[in-house]
Amino acid sequence: MYKLLACLVLTAGLYQSSYAQSIKTPPPSTPQFVKQDFGLSSIELSYSRPGIKGRKIFGDVVPFGKVWRTGANQATTLTFGDAVTIGDKKIPAGKYGLLTIPGADEWTLIITHQLDVTNPAAYKSDQDVVRVTAKPFQLPFPMETFSILFANVTPSSCDLQLIWENTVVVLPITSDIDSRVMAQIDNAMNKDNHPYFSAALYYLDNGKDLNKALEWFDKAIAQDPSAGGSFFIVYQKARCLAKMGRKADAKTTAQKGIDLAKQANNADYVALNEKLIATL
Repeated sequence: MYKLLACLVLTAGLYQSSYAQSIKTPPPSTPQFVKQDFGLSSIELSYSRPGIKGRKIFGDVVPFGKVWRTGANQATTLTFGDAVTIGDKKIPAGKYGLLTIPGADEWTLIITHQLDVTNPAAYKSDQDVVRVTAKPFQLPFPMETFSILFANVTPSSCDLQLIWENTVVVLPITSDIDSRVMAQIDNAMNKDNHPYFSAALYYLDNGKDLNKALEWFDKAIAQDPSAGGSFFIVYQKARCLAKMGRKADAKTTAQKGIDLAKQANNADYVALNEKLIATL
């Protein structure tokens, strides 16, 4: 009798195991992994995305005044490839946890050394790297699925936006890249293969010495061996001249850029130069 029962249990277990393995269903809170190029490196985000599913979220499913994992399932993490600044704190490159304490009128956002907080009891405040507060603002429409986005990305700043239900909260992130880029430029200019174009473009777009930028654009054009290959450099030179207030020279240079872009069969740069001329 014992052997018969054991056989029946084993058979049922094998049947259930086989049946379970034959079914695949979507996770209720889908994981998402985001890699955003930022500064001279990148930021990687890992989190899970619960849905509203007819529920009241903030103040109910996600209580006010308590630590929230800021997602579902596993802990939410951010990996900075380079040092960044959040609030008034410079944070070294590395992997960190992202936690929040939602409130009706104010949220606290926490960057922590802890990478495994999935419930409030596991949170340890002595592991905080930085805390910042932010005012939530309301969307005119609901966001069904919890979303974390990188928005307003510039070379040295971006916003991490937390969006769910009708609520948006923003965490500003900055990176000090200027001194590092300038050091690279200074170092590169002391070598044989001078990156004139990239250095000039950085000067043009970041409020540096425009006369030096113009000199480097000319040297970059001289470096280009092809007949029409420098059309994109000529356009940036025209932009530089326009920014210097040398409108006549900018117009002449932009017209040259149009001719070169036509030779290269590049309609985009023809249009860019035409738009630049229209502003002069």
